Amino acid sequence: MGTAGTKKLLKVLQGETAERPPVWMMRQAGRHLPEYLELRARAKDFLDFCYTPSMAAEATLQPVRRYGMDGAILFADILLVLDAMGLSVEFEKGTGPLVEKVSGPSDLSRVPAVKAADRLSPVYETVSRVREALPGETTLIGFAGSPWTVSLYAIEGRGKTDKSDAWRWAHGRPDDLAAVMDQVSEATVEYLARQVEAGADAVMLFDSWAEGLPDNIFREVIITPTRKLVAGLRGRGVTVPVIGFPRGAGVMIGEYATETGVTAVGLDTAAVPAYVNEVLPEEMPVQGHLDPLLLIEGGERMDARVRELVAAYSGRPHVFNLGHGIRPETPIANVERVLNILREG
Repeated sequence: MGTAGTKKLLKVLQGETAERPPVWMMRQAGRHLPEYLELRARAKDFLDFCYTPSMAAEATLQPVRRYGMDGAILFADILLVLDAMGLSVEFEKGTGPLVEKVSGPSDLSRVPAVKAADRLSPVYETVSRVREALPGETTLIGFAGSPWTVSLYAIEGRGKTDKSDAWRWAHGRPDDLAAVMDQVSEATVEYLARQVEAGADAVMLFDSWAEGLPDNIFREVIITPTRKLVAGLRGRGVTVPVIGFPRGAGVMIGEYATETGVTAVGLDTAAVPAYVNEVLPEEMPVQGHLDPLLLIEGGERMDARVRELVAAYSGRPHVFNLGHGIRPETPIANVERVLNILREG
């Protein structure tokens, strides 16, 4: 685990304000890069790719090599935790992930949390390899899915649904849902702690399905489990910054920021800078939130929005990023343009 030293991104996550924000982009290691596609073609399937440290490390390093990003994010997937917990997980081309559905908490009791984390040892090897190969000034970010989002996949069996099964559990089976999320959280604490032991400078929690929840349910399935998970990490001796990304949190972002214990908040595409600055403590780091679709279109409107976001958060610690993951059809030239504006104005 590196100290802040010359790591600009890590310093900002620890609360320092930078004259020019450090930058990385969600899903920067991936399908918009020809070198990634060439590498991916060598793996027999996506899980094989994630569990092969030489390949996963190379994918993590590619955007740092190409763009000089201030952060490298571990190449893995949020569903590896469910795979390690004994559920069948497959990635079907054109369909996305397919997960063995759970009918109750007992379905996730097959594998103890520590043993589940042991099964993810290839991921820690990836972290170690990346740490060794990264430039000294680059921050290495580990990650996992948040309890609600990961549990939702286990309940729904896939992500491309209206999420109503998981929402109905939230309304009608809250105790069962809480028990499932606790199990996921316990395994995730161990998983993230091992990533940090292997060399991650910070970790990020992806709550990709936080959008649209009623406020009372948001508190039950997003805020409470995240607070427990962060407390579990701290209790495990993990001191690194934790970035929480509750995509679609909307007006709940203030409560999320102040009540979960996260160090920094990842902002989605729809976040409104003036509102963010009003409801988040001014010393709290934020990360985001250029629209990935604007990054595809480029041009003057993209340039203006980049400058607008930088100006909006100039008074607080700010990590420049996207509001969601980079899309496969994104022109490399547009990524380079954003970086040029951030670095040279």
